[in-house]
Amino acid sequence: MNDDTENIATKEQHDNPVVADATPAPAEKKGKRVRAFLSRLLPFTILDKYILGKFLGTYVFAIILLLAIVVMFDINEKLDAFQKAPLSETINEYYVNFLPYFANQFAPLFTFIAVIFFTSKLANNSEIIAMLSTGMSFRRLLRPYMVGAFVIAAFSFVLAAYVIPPANVHRIAYQDKYVKNKRVDYGANIMLMVAPGEIAYINHYDNIAKTGSRFSLETFDSAKQLTSRLTAQTIRWDTLYSWKVYDYVIRDFKDGREFITSGRELDTVIPFEPRDFLISANDHEKLTSPALREYVERQKNRGVGNIQSFEVEYHRRIAMTAAAFILTVIGMALSSRRRGRGGMGVNIGIGLVLAFSYIMFMTVTQSFALSGLTSPMVAMWIPNIVFIIIAIILYFRAAR
Repeated sequence: MNDDTENIATKEQHDNPVVADATPAPAEKKGKRVRAFLSRLLPFTILDKYILGKFLGTYVFAIILLLAIVVMFDINEKLDAFQKAPLSETINEYYVNFLPYFANQFAPLFTFIAVIFFTSKLANNSEIIAMLSTGMSFRRLLRPYMVGAFVIAAFSFVLAAYVIPPANVHRIAYQDKYVKNKRVDYGANIMLMVAPGEIAYINHYDNIAKTGSRFSLETFDSAKQLTSRLTAQTIRWDTLYSWKVYDYVIRDFKDGREFITSGRELDTVIPFEPRDFLISANDHEKLTSPALREYVERQKNRGVGNIQSFEVEYHRRIAMTAAAFILTVIGMALSSRRRGRGGMGVNIGIGLVLAFSYIMFMTVTQSFALSGLTSPMVAMWIPNIVFIIIAIILYFRAAR
């Protein structure tokens, strides 16, 4: 009986085999739709992948090569300081943070060199001629270059805006300790608006001891009439906006009368901190872009005038991102034509001249912004505007 039942079941399974559900899972279907959308939006061929791989590979190779040279020169320049510092601190606190900082500072230069180098090689091997002879337009040939520029620009911006600033805190602290101290620890005759209608004054402040002398805080109403005045012989910073004042006197003015309160010590909250008035040369490099924007706005509202370096740094990060696209077009247009003997050397020479001209141009316009001759945003975008014009001219010449 059992054998007959098993035979019948086996026969039914043979006649009606169970078919696995071939319907794709929702996640798989979604992934296919995304890939299909991307392929329609930006169809990538084997040739595109080849050019993109050459671009990014040469870019990484150029960074590694130039960073090796930079490290050798840097060690030679700071050898005395490195001998005083522990080796582990030099590696972990300085070079681990210095190398990404330097590479990102000159990302447009590395991009330009990479484009010039590998495109000249493609042109000399007649590969670009072969691509164009198949009917590919010069504009279509530029597509993988711009994708590569986008990858580099996006990566560079994330590094500059969010990753490198926290790392700069350690790098700059190492330099202040062992190389050259550029930290500002003392201030005199400090006056700033800590809040609308509140003016603070400190005769002298020592950031090492976190104390100041001869402090005053004056409060005005909407009619600019003095309503309160706090004076203290000593003020000490605790944490964030928490301050302690010693030997203080508070004078409140109300309805033509004066009310005086005095004491030995008072905990108070005043919306400012030492970094708002003790500004060092490299402080703008320590802030992420959102923190940098917030700091600039806060300082402007307080009437602080020496914040041009912070504004320049904020706009420089954006302008340098756009430079990756501009210099990629210039480099591709310059080196896409096959030249005679020594053609690659000529292309690299012209490319280096243009790249260093761009960096020098940006340095000059940056000095204009720091001196107040122009706004930081205009100063940082003037080189890009000039080189955009150069890129357009070279692109149309190369396309013809």
